[in-house]
Amino acid sequence: MLEVRCSGTPREIGETHGRLAKEQIRGSIAFYAALFQKTCALDWPDVLQEAQRYVAPLETLAPRYLDEIRGIASGAGLGFLDVLALNVRTEINFGLFTDGGAAGKKVDDIPSDGCTSLAWLTGDKTKSWLAQNWDWMIEQGHNLIICYISQPGTGTPDIAMVTEAGIIGKIGLNSQGVGCCLNAIRCRGVDRSKLPIHFALRTVLESNSRDEAVARIKGPGVAGSGHILIADATGSVGLECTSKWVKELPMQDGRVCHTNHLVLEHGDVEEPPWLADSPLRLARIQGTTSTLAQPTSDTIFDLFKDTEGYPSSINRRQIDGTLTQTLFNIVMDLGDRNAQVTFGRPTEFTEQTTLAF
Repeated sequence: MLEVRCSGTPREIGETHGRLAKEQIRGSIAFYAALFQKTCALDWPDVLQEAQRYVAPLETLAPRYLDEIRGIASGAGLGFLDVLALNVRTEINFGLFTDGGAAGKKVDDIPSDGCTSLAWLTGDKTKSWLAQNWDWMIEQGHNLIICYISQPGTGTPDIAMVTEAGIIGKIGLNSQGVGCCLNAIRCRGVDRSKLPIHFALRTVLESNSRDEAVARIKGPGVAGSGHILIADATGSVGLECTSKWVKELPMQDGRVCHTNHLVLEHGDVEEPPWLADSPLRLARIQGTTSTLAQPTSDTIFDLFKDTEGYPSSINRRQIDGTLTQTLFNIVMDLGDRNAQVTFGRPTEFTEQTTLAF
């Protein structure tokens, strides 16, 4: 797995990212160009026009992140809007989806993330775990990278994350022991005056505590839909996000579990049915964790090997109508500020590595 280590100003960080991951970034653009055509009936020039609509709000909300994206584009020899489009890919794919797509597919046939996430503070409060399977189409697995980011002299925590090349915020933890996971949720509508999901994830990773991260997300709000699971050594909280609101999902028995549908009251947003396995996976992870007395890194990893409901299981396979597969698993120990990352399905992985501070 390609490791990209970036340090300096936002522009310098971006240029290093772009230069070292040039091939993977171009692969990400090719992948999403094809996907947006299916899910939103948008050609790439149309996608760039949509990305342009985020520039003015983000110049106010997150100018440093735009500078970093300009650096990525420069380092990779690409256009600024090409890279920005990757960073608003959730809002495009899940907020602007059509009912049929360019190919006339039903909504349920459109490939969609199928991730399962878990945060767990042990009863004695000595361990705070954060973990998930990240599921997406196999074709995008080639464009995953590990990205380390340091911004000396700014007081911003160092970051270690697994991300899709070209995207500035994803799944991981920082040197203060703050971590985040992401579950895709498909609700219609976007609000371009708010933070795109991946900008929100980067904001979490630049926060010094769970409480700070929550405040920094709820303040501006989130442009599209998704569930961001935030944790530190003191525990966790889920943020269910739509273009209209951000609501907190608190711990129950020290745990927050989530999959790919809204579980809090949401009568004011349109969430078309999709991924019928999402409630089943949620019930399964809730059930298996309830019988595990004292979790460890190994026993949590074992939970994500689960194949009940195969192939649309927690441990997912892209076969027989299931359009996505588990591409990596991450188990974070936020007190000790490290994580084990396993690439591939947990039962047949290709590589394991450790992120640590």
